[in-house]
Amino acid sequence: MQSGLKIATIGGGSSYTPELIEGFIKRYDELPVRELWLVDIEEGKEKLEIVGNLAKRMVAKAGVPMDIHLTLDRREALKDADFVTTQFRVGLLEARAKDERIPLKYGVIGQETNGPGGLFKGLRTIPVILDICKDMDELCPDAWLVNFTNPAGMVTEAVLRYSKRNKVVGLCNVPTGMHMGIAEILKVDPSRVFVPFAGLNHMVYGLDVLLDGVSVLDDVIAKMSDPNDALTMKNISGIAWEADFLKGLGVIPCPYHRYYYKTDEMLQEEAEAARTVGTRAEVVKQLEVELFELYRDTNLAVKPTQLEKRGGAYYSDAACSLIHSIYNDKGDIQPVNTLNNGAIASIPRDSAVEVNCVITKDGPKPLAVGDLPVSVRGLVQQIKSFERVAAEAAVTGDYHTALLAMTINPLVPSDTLAKQIFDEMLEAHKEHLPQFFTLKC
Repeated sequence: MQSGLKIATIGGGSSYTPELIEGFIKRYDELPVRELWLVDIEEGKEKLEIVGNLAKRMVAKAGVPMDIHLTLDRREALKDADFVTTQFRVGLLEARAKDERIPLKYGVIGQETNGPGGLFKGLRTIPVILDICKDMDELCPDAWLVNFTNPAGMVTEAVLRYSKRNKVVGLCNVPTGMHMGIAEILKVDPSRVFVPFAGLNHMVYGLDVLLDGVSVLDDVIAKMSDPNDALTMKNISGIAWEADFLKGLGVIPCPYHRYYYKTDEMLQEEAEAARTVGTRAEVVKQLEVELFELYRDTNLAVKPTQLEKRGGAYYSDAACSLIHSIYNDKGDIQPVNTLNNGAIASIPRDSAVEVNCVITKDGPKPLAVGDLPVSVRGLVQQIKSFERVAAEAAVTGDYHTALLAMTINPLVPSDTLAKQIFDEMLEAHKEHLPQFFTLKC
């Protein structure tokens, strides 16, 4: 029997997959991935074949003995896997476009992980991830599940709460992007910078910034109000922060915090974009057409730089570094989504949080931060409440629980509006929400 690791990637036809392949190739000497199974569904078959063939060319060019398998049979891919990564989108980009456009009709932000869009992406995704967990319990019970399907925090919460799987880690490229951006602001090598991260997925804060062990938080906060230095991402507007607000906040917000602290400006930008160039999903759809044309080129055997426009920068480093550190018991520090277990005193012990962890062969060990600063504590707790109620609704298919989740989200201004948006989105996504339309005895 050949030694080495078997990794299964659910959603293998994703445009992000070349990032993952590149990450595994870079680390092959310490992370011997002998079998990589890329899995997708019938609707994603063409993309799977295009990405899979590029993956095979990348591996051949790198000269590493990694076998790439393409399949529509999830169970075949999961059997005896050591790690399972998930990066899928239920309903494809068409569903994301609905998540963005329908709330906009009501003057509410439409976004794939925040507000009504984040709720509905969770409602569609959680039943699928729990099915994958059941298959893993049967076919690869000792495997680690590494999820970066959005909304990653809510998905991790659901797995910890409603499955038997405790070997699960949720992952996001936002903290990595923030770390790199802060190093850029300081004009230093990222290895000299340490950021204690704490909060939730897409609601994580940098509580301090240490340069060679010395706090430079005030300096970074002062520089962040410059529009050219604002930490942001390809898929989020870089509207500059108010300098006095950041000084009052006293910590580093993530790019997604603009939806909560700059709601009106973000809504106006989003509405204007929808009228002109299209929503983010519609822009991404066009980007993916261009990417997959590049991927088809039989002469291409590396990850194209154009992938960075997709908003997925640092995914390979985040995902592959995590797997690499678990496999090799590295004991290094990485920000991941995991069971709180008392690390953040302001959040229940049994909830998922995004926090710096020591990564070991037994998984992430969260670093205690105590209470979050009072300036951010309430918002984080409100979003955790939203995630908990949303996860329950996804599992039970209970209309009233789901409506409650939408209403308590801070981006939805009233229960009346919540019901109007919820009812329209429920009907629009009916095909992918069977739990809400099945008669219960």
